[in-house]
Amino acid sequence: MSEAETLDSNRSVEKVSALLFPRNVVIVGATDRPGNWTVRVKRNLERYGFVGRIFPLNPGRDEVWGGVCYRDFASLPEPPDHLVVLIPAKAVPGVLREAAAAGARSATVMTSGFDEAGDDEGRAAAMELRRAIAETGLAVSGPNCLGNLVAAHSFVTMPDDRPQVITRGPVTIIGQSGGLAMAIKRTLSERGIECGCVITSGNEAGLTTADYIRYFTRDADTRAIVSYLEAVHDRENFLSACREAKAAGKPVVVVKLGTSTEGRTAALAHTGALAGSVAAFDAVAGAAGAIRVTTLDDVIEVVEYLLHTRAPAGDGLGAITLSGGLRGLLLDAAARNGLRFPALAPDTQKALEAFMGAGSAVGNPLDGGYALLSSLETYERSLELMLSDPGIDVLLIQEELPRGPGSERKEEYLRKAEEIAARAKKPVAYVSMISYGLSDYSRTLREELPHLPFLQEPDKAMRVIRAIAGSAAAGGASPGGPPASGRDGGSSAVGRLRDLAAGATSPRALSEPDSKAVLAAYGLPVPRERLAGTAAEAVASARDIGFPVVLKAVSAGLPHKTEAGAVMVGLDSADAVARAYDAILANVERASPGLSLDGVLVAEHMEGGLELALGISNDPEVGPVVMFGMGGVALELYGDVAFAAPGLDPDGAARLISRTKAARLLDGYRGQKPYDRTAVEAALVALGRFARDHGDIIEAVDVNPFLACPRGEGAAALDALVIVRPPGARRGGRAGAPRT
Repeated sequence: MSEAETLDSNRSVEKVSALLFPRNVVIVGATDRPGNWTVRVKRNLERYGFVGRIFPLNPGRDEVWGGVCYRDFASLPEPPDHLVVLIPAKAVPGVLREAAAAGARSATVMTSGFDEAGDDEGRAAAMELRRAIAETGLAVSGPNCLGNLVAAHSFVTMPDDRPQVITRGPVTIIGQSGGLAMAIKRTLSERGIECGCVITSGNEAGLTTADYIRYFTRDADTRAIVSYLEAVHDRENFLSACREAKAAGKPVVVVKLGTSTEGRTAALAHTGALAGSVAAFDAVAGAAGAIRVTTLDDVIEVVEYLLHTRAPAGDGLGAITLSGGLRGLLLDAAARNGLRFPALAPDTQKALEAFMGAGSAVGNPLDGGYALLSSLETYERSLELMLSDPGIDVLLIQEELPRGPGSERKEEYLRKAEEIAARAKKPVAYVSMISYGLSDYSRTLREELPHLPFLQEPDKAMRVIRAIAGSAAAGGASPGGPPASGRDGGSSAVGRLRDLAAGATSPRALSEPDSKAVLAAYGLPVPRERLAGTAAEAVASARDIGFPVVLKAVSAGLPHKTEAGAVMVGLDSADAVARAYDAILANVERASPGLSLDGVLVAEHMEGGLELALGISNDPEVGPVVMFGMGGVALELYGDVAFAAPGLDPDGAARLISRTKAARLLDGYRGQKPYDRTAVEAALVALGRFARDHGDIIEAVDVNPFLACPRGEGAAALDALVIVRPPGARRGGRAGAPRT
């Protein structure tokens, strides 16, 4: 990080510390109405042993809860430090200003009625709240949140009446939904994993998920951070925080709302921010270190895995089962989740056959039945042989934790597996046939097996391994060097691009030649082509380029040329070019009367390659992402696409391609000759540099088709469209909201 970024990070950590470790608590809006949250907050602060003083405050009362109630901050026996705010939304900003003037450092605003209300009044209230936070410098969680839990400080401001286990633990939960955050805490506790902190961040008008991630990255107790995230409010801060956590070896496990249109709508209603595409989130946040899971159950399994072993080096699975039925379930679940059980290496197969008896089928998964439990030596040797196989990256073993005494033999085998896992260079994990509950006995035994995750149910286990292995394999952005034609004006095309964006008030499309010129400046290959203003110029250009040629109308107002009859291909003579030129003008006039053309593009006709699609999409939450997939109409028909973060390096480009079915065609499918994959990878790297350098003004880039020629013959962008937007414009999120 730069010196400025380090300073901002340190300030963020200081603010979170002020929020979570206050000297006293002032409950603003205190009332003794039955069932109200203020009395519940006070009760929980006392129940769990908060050592600071608790002051009720209500300007209309002198007494509450059988004792004194203070009418203003000046009346308090000591300066306020932390506020719990439960008053009408319109009154909150004023109270924060008064409290800050009296010495307060932080506040938890539980009040709702801000952005999440979805109306003008709520949005206006939210803007005023953010102004108050920026002016005062207060560390604020919320609004529209459920309080916080900090075991190290016996600090619980949640209004939940249900008894909680408040003890230091290795997991911190940060949730924009307090209800979901507490559900995760309860279930982890059931599995013997304690959460030392639970933060309910609400609408995040002040402190954001990123600020909390930064703080807990530096917290000695925290080993894993769980986030229920409805929307990313501060893109760069969030990604930077995830990178910090990844560098510190602290995984950030994210349940991200917004994987469907309905989910994105729900996020808007709940937090007042537009949730972005989950594919874009996976590409960008995944590269930064976030591990996204799809369900709350998966959160539990991922945390269980990560607290007890390391990420696998690849996606090769090995398994030892005691049931043919479970063997089949594992194979099905692996296929559903894009994982594989590779065939055992010949040496491994031979050793297992000799070990288990002549004629044994063995294989992977190894279904040994209860023969594997015939002796501890047999069990140990089986595990060691499977772990020695070069194709296996993680070994799964069938078993459950016993719920009570009486299973001494099983426990002996579990301890032997722990001994092996502790020294193994590959992760070892148990997996059960079905989800099951734990008893106190189970949890006590579980503490004796610190290097063994106990995953529940095959499909959940496979989803977990897929998420963790995918995150471990995700490449970060390559810093690279600035292109020769970057922002320094080395390319007139790039200069015009930024000038056009600076003068725009809304997204604007570049013409095809201008789009190609910008991309060519970054190294994307384009065909030989010229712009013609008359039929005679078109014929002359065709002769220079060489027949056959392609003619295309050029206008930023004509993005879909084929539908308008504005593309003519395979023109192999001067007469054909002249006729095509006139036909294109006539077709455009019919399709778009009065549309002014920049001219007609004459380009070399390229064929015999594979049509692909490259592009950039600017996501409202995580910013620009690079896209790769099948080209032409196949892009819309099959949707065979994958996404990556900007600035990807050659290895990242290769992985991006490999996540699509187009990769098999590129490499020569069913005996076909391969295409120039190296040229495609280079184009993706170039496009990623363009996305990195100009993500602030790029709305979208569409390179379709991008033609991959036979191996060794290169590739070319046959068509391209670049759409720019004004610098700093951002769809969704909280553009322009002051940072605190």
